[in-house]
Amino acid sequence: MDELIEGYRKFREATWPAERARYEALAHWGQSPETMILACSDSRVDPQTIFGAVPGELFVLRNVAALCPPYEPDSSGYHGTSAALEFGVRVLKVRRLVVLGHAQCGGVRALVYGAPPQARDFVASWVEIGKPARPQGVEKPNLSEVEAAMVRVSLANLATFPWIAEAVDAGRLLLQGYVFDIHTGVLTRVTA
Repeated sequence: MDELIEGYRKFREATWPAERARYEALAHWGQSPETMILACSDSRVDPQTIFGAVPGELFVLRNVAALCPPYEPDSSGYHGTSAALEFGVRVLKVRRLVVLGHAQCGGVRALVYGAPPQARDFVASWVEIGKPARPQGVEKPNLSEVEAAMVRVSLANLATFPWIAEAVDAGRLLLQGYVFDIHTGVLTRVTA
């Protein structure tokens, strides 16, 4: 915790004075980001850093492997990803929704090779959302191809949400997918 507190002290000493007006405006007017990012939870892949964004510019949703489940409303399940999508698209009315996958993704490895034994309560079933991205009958698939395919799965699943599909059809929302290579820093667009 000491490292986090020290980081906060640096924020208060250097960043806060320089950005105070921005934070005060965000507090007064609320948020109105134009872009929502669905990214992996991986600590090496920070959307705000990658896209050079400042507070208030991105509405960020992070989960394992940047996966989007298909639209399945029910009253008994917990739908954190779907709830964030609903808020971003229907309430904040973002204009862009970007799926940001990345190289060396542990979620992709869990899909291809199985989740680690200590991560089977939730991770194993979660990554099954990406099952269409895994080539059948291939013992050792090219992981970078699977990483891009996982982004395509999330983009396809986003289109199953009726209010996302309607916003896309009306030209109010643009869906895009990218893969970030941690090793090289290269951002590659994923096409359908």
